[in-house]
Amino acid sequence: MKSRHEGKLRASLYRMDTQEHTCPYGLKALDLLERQGFEVEDHRLENRAQTDEFMTAHEVSTTPQVFIDGQRIGGYEDLREYFNKPVADDDETSYKPVIAVFVVAFLMAAAANWSIDSEQPLTGTLEWFIAFSMCILAILKLQDLEKFSTMFLGYDLLARKVVRYSFVYPFAEALAGVLMIAGALLWLAIPIALFIGTIGAASVIKAVYIDKRELKCACVGGSASVPLGFVSLTENVMMVAMALWMLVSR
Repeated sequence: MKSRHEGKLRASLYRMDTQEHTCPYGLKALDLLERQGFEVEDHRLENRAQTDEFMTAHEVSTTPQVFIDGQRIGGYEDLREYFNKPVADDDETSYKPVIAVFVVAFLMAAAANWSIDSEQPLTGTLEWFIAFSMCILAILKLQDLEKFSTMFLGYDLLARKVVRYSFVYPFAEALAGVLMIAGALLWLAIPIALFIGTIGAASVIKAVYIDKRELKCACVGGSASVPLGFVSLTENVMMVAMALWMLVSR
């Protein structure tokens, strides 16, 4: 970077910052430039007229806009590309959302199990891990039930025959998870988990491994970018395993 810019690293940033709206991408661009060692001339466009005048003068349609060495780099994503940093792709799939759920759920389970001084640290942690995961995943689905049901209908075998099941599923998952955490009404929680887990696993196997379809999984909500596949199958297998374990151990 230093070989590219001699002397003090300087950049000019034009970003919208009005009483009604502070552009988040402008703040991100400012932060990125400063972390890259640039001294930034921060030009705040404080009203709509200033913003329109700037965009007309520079023949651009959006702000923020970054200039380095007198050269217009562009907006925030253009700036990330300039520094050879990854740029998000709206069509890109990632396991990050579901991995985040599983990691946090496991830490919660370990903490809860430790707090009660359990005599079965591993077994208790794994039980709570699966139950906590079920609850967290249900919450994510319930954030937008319509979007979840739409994506779910793309591959779930039962939902495609009984559409209302796509709306019931998150509530059933949450109920089973909560009851398993409490260790209460297991006569209800176990069959629910067995039922939705078995149908879910069969649906993923058919869609991914038999029909070879490339779909997004609704496991973390209808706006998710998680690919339907092994991780999606894992969610359902965990529910079935948890139900069978409780059926045997209780």
